Amino acid sequence: MAVPTKPFPLRLAVPLALALLLALAFVADFLVSPTTTPAVATYSKTVTNFSPGVQVKGNSAKRVGILNATYADLPAPRWDWEEMPAAPVPRLDGASVQIGDLLYVVAGYQSLDHVHSHVDVYNFTSNTWTEKFDMPKEMSNSHLGMVSDGRYIYAVAGQFGPQCRPAVNRNFVLDTNTREWGKLPPLPVPRYAPATQIWRGRLHVMGGGKEDRHEPGLEHWSLAVKDGRALETEWRSEIPIPRGGPHRACVVANDKLFVIGGQEGDFMPKPGSPIFKCARRHEVVYGDVYMLDNGAKWRQLSPMPKPDSHIEFAWVVVNNSIIIVGGTTEKHPLTKKMILVGEVFFFDLETLKWSVIGRMPFRIKTALAGYFNGWLYFTSGQRDRGPDNPTPKKVVGSMWRTKLHV
Repeated sequence: MAVPTKPFPLRLAVPLALALLLALAFVADFLVSPTTTPAVATYSKTVTNFSPGVQVKGNSAKRVGILNATYADLPAPRWDWEEMPAAPVPRLDGASVQIGDLLYVVAGYQSLDHVHSHVDVYNFTSNTWTEKFDMPKEMSNSHLGMVSDGRYIYAVAGQFGPQCRPAVNRNFVLDTNTREWGKLPPLPVPRYAPATQIWRGRLHVMGGGKEDRHEPGLEHWSLAVKDGRALETEWRSEIPIPRGGPHRACVVANDKLFVIGGQEGDFMPKPGSPIFKCARRHEVVYGDVYMLDNGAKWRQLSPMPKPDSHIEFAWVVVNNSIIIVGGTTEKHPLTKKMILVGEVFFFDLETLKWSVIGRMPFRIKTALAGYFNGWLYFTSGQRDRGPDNPTPKKVVGSMWRTKLHV
């Protein structure tokens, strides 16, 4: 005799069906996806040149994808570079000024815990480092604004001490004939790595970071100067720059004032740290270019070929053009690490257009550039980890040159 069976309850049928579908989907995904991960596969739609390089772990990926470390490099011809005598010390975030055949290389970090308080001098004629002399004890050790009128070197604000100490507002002037230092009126407020130039008889200081190093400053001041002396006791307010921040090239050419590249934000001191230990904060690197020709209104020009920062002394003016070497660009999209720049950029002062004309022997930031007798030079800075890894590593003092044809 057959035993009658109870009908399957309808209230359990729907949940059981959903559970069965989920199980089937899980098994299918496991079987067909043994070598791909969603995070890497999605990103490969925009970056197609995967090759051995930096290992990148996606937030939800179970395996490591390999993303080309040089994805940010722009096409550029390879140049022949010649290595010259290295600087007596390595330096990062130093300053430099060229007067004739002499390159004055000033201050800078050797490491985060050691900063320089002296000037090294390179002679382009003899291609030797010829002299060293001290800076004033109260003068900033890094992130200075600096410019020369052909004899006097004006040193503006910056950071005093190692690690990530706050910016200061102290200013100094050097007579390169006598090697004597003097003082200038302090800025209205401290400034970190401000854009600095002499234009129409006035020392102009603009942008940079505020005292905390991180918040961009928009203020623009000027001071009348002549023969190493201030002709006024206070700085005059000028038209603010449209975009603030440090690490910009500031150039005067054809009686126009140019401010090029830079970034918003920078490392800050760790809260409560007695040594002002550096702590990373959000940064935005940009390639904006601004020009002031009448003193009344900034004009925005074509941007650089890619965002570029840490170029405040990495430029020269040659044959109606501005040439910029190296720098830093936008961070790696997955690792968020800093990416160094190895291109040589060319800005035509007649057309006001950019191009990429060459490649450096390696990527480097805060290089100190000079030009003499047809040769383009650069020294110092922080270089990359190798041809396939553009992240920063060693602080160097090496000097390189190449014959320039522009």
